[in-house]
Amino acid sequence: MPSLTVRDLPVSERPRERLIAWGPERLSAQELLACVLGRGIAGESVLVTAQRLLQAFGDLRGVRRASVEELSAVHGVGPAKAAQLKAAFELHRRADASTDGSQPPLVESSEAAIALAGHHLRGKTQEQCIALLLDSRHRLIRIAEIAQGTVNASLVHPRDIFKAAIAANATALILAHNHPSGDPAPSDEDLVLTERVVATGHLVGIAVLDHLIIGRDSHCSFLAQGWLAQPPRSRPRRRR
Repeated sequence: MPSLTVRDLPVSERPRERLIAWGPERLSAQELLACVLGRGIAGESVLVTAQRLLQAFGDLRGVRRASVEELSAVHGVGPAKAAQLKAAFELHRRADASTDGSQPPLVESSEAAIALAGHHLRGKTQEQCIALLLDSRHRLIRIAEIAQGTVNASLVHPRDIFKAAIAANATALILAHNHPSGDPAPSDEDLVLTERVVATGHLVGIAVLDHLIIGRDSHCSFLAQGWLAQPPRSRPRRRR
């Protein structure tokens, strides 16, 4: 027997009308997803599809991390609705990371760097390497995307990092990449890459202030661990 659709609900209980009347803060995660999805499939409410997404991926963070292919595989979603969801999450990420344009963000602490890198990298399903390029006052000039895919010393060359830094007239940078597995522990390749980038920075006169690895819910700072100048080759490390 077909389930109720949104049109079968009283107007006051429909997600879109509730958002207009009360604001998005009053809606549940299921209702917000229903607003983004727009409509369900034949004979099934979009609220059922939204609930199926939450069950499939655990919570909103799980839905955000899911790829287009994973979202599309959920019954009632498909490629078009999956694209809508990814676009909504990306808009949120960009808005959350943006400034009012009056002053570029100041990156004077590990917390500030982690916030910027986390906004850019957390939730990505592929490894991505970026560099926060900073001026002499440690204000962000821009975030340079260095590589996507497997990030290691054989595929990410310091040349690419410092080419971007020199072009931006940066005096310092913070390297960052993500581990989609969720574990931010550095691999052997991460340590080798860091050594090479720090050494190149000394040669060209651009300070490498930190290397951040962003995991699912945590991070690793080479500076905080005391590994930046000389990563500990003797300690046990994991491989990817």
